[in-house]
Amino acid sequence: MSYHILLVDDDKLLRRSLAFNLEQAGYRVSSAANAEDALSFARRDRPDLVLLDIGLPGMDGLDALRNFKEQTKVPVIFLTARRRELDEIVGLELGADDYITKPFSFDVLAARIKVALRHVDGQLPALSEAKRVIAGDLLIDLGAHTATVGSRSIELTPREFDLLHAFALRPNQVLSVDELLAQVWGADFTGEPQVVYVHIRWLREKIESDPGHPQRIITVHGIGYKLEIPDF
Repeated sequence: MSYHILLVDDDKLLRRSLAFNLEQAGYRVSSAANAEDALSFARRDRPDLVLLDIGLPGMDGLDALRNFKEQTKVPVIFLTARRRELDEIVGLELGADDYITKPFSFDVLAARIKVALRHVDGQLPALSEAKRVIAGDLLIDLGAHTATVGSRSIELTPREFDLLHAFALRPNQVLSVDELLAQVWGADFTGEPQVVYVHIRWLREKIESDPGHPQRIITVHGIGYKLEIPDF
C-alpha cells in the first residue's frame, strides 16, 4: 500500500526537498503552501497523514489542525521552528499526533511518520471503500495504487495516476489547467501549464483506444479538460 501524505508548508525549497525524499521512500505526496488550499485538497483526496507547518500565511497551523481533525481525523505531525509555539501546542493539547522542530533530519521525520501511520493501519478495513473511486468503467484503487479501464489494467506513473484520480473524482465536469496544477502538482508548479499538457497526452496514450481522437479525456477549448463517462 502507498500511503498518501499531505505536506503543508510555505517554504518552497523545504516542500520540494521533503516531497522528493518522501516519494523516494515510497509515499504518495501532495503539497500546499497554505492551510486553505490544503484543506480543500484533503476534501478531494483524503490523505493518510498531514505534515503541517505552524507558521503559515492566512490560517495558521493551529486553526488548520482543528479543521483537519474535524474533516479527516487523520494523524497530523506539526513542523515548527519556534519553541514558544511548541509550548503552546503542548499546553493547549490541540490534538496533534506528534511534532518535530526545524531543522530536522529526514531519517528522524521518517521514523515519526511510521509511528503515526500505525493509527492508520488500524483503520484500514473501515477506510477501504474511501480508497476506491469508480467512474463508469474506470476503477481506481488508491490503497493498491492500481487503475483499470473495463477489464484492462493500466500501468501509470505516480503523476499520471494522480491526474486520472483527479478526473475520476469529478466525472463529466470540466477542470481548468490551474485546478489540475493545484490538485495534482501542488503550489510549486503554479504557472507551468506545459506539465499538464504533456501528462494529458501521456495519459491518453494509455487509456484511449485512439489517442489522436480521444473519447475519454476531452479537451474543452479555452477552459480545460474533462473525463467523459461513456454510456453503456
